[in-house]
Amino acid sequence: MDDDKRKKVGKKGEDVAAFFLKKRGYRILDRNFRCYLGELDIIAEKEGQIIFVEVKTRQNIDFGLPEEFLNYPKRKRLSKLALFYLSTHYLQERPCRFDVVAIQYQKGKAKIHHIKNAFQAIS
Repeated sequence: MDDDKRKKVGKKGEDVAAFFLKKRGYRILDRNFRCYLGELDIIAEKEGQIIFVEVKTRQNIDFGLPEEFLNYPKRKRLSKLALFYLSTHYLQERPCRFDVVAIQYQKGKAKIHHIKNAFQAIS
């Protein structure tokens, strides 16, 4: 898949994930937060907790399920990004967690799997 198509699929998946989360009572605080460390897909809040949501979207599962693409280096980078976000937004005292929203398209329809507390922060 070329880079433009990959970006379109990723953007579509993030839009689907944000809509999915909003319908379930999450308040979206930020999307595609970028800094020198990388990017956080979605930052949400629910019941006083800050939730960092990594969105994984796949058109097919020939190479594995979407959520299987969250390896140790990626989790470590997301942990550092989350800490940076919390500190720059004065939210260090708030409880937080990491979720994954895995989206798999089958026959043009999105199958959504929300994994709450998918992993613990890595220092």
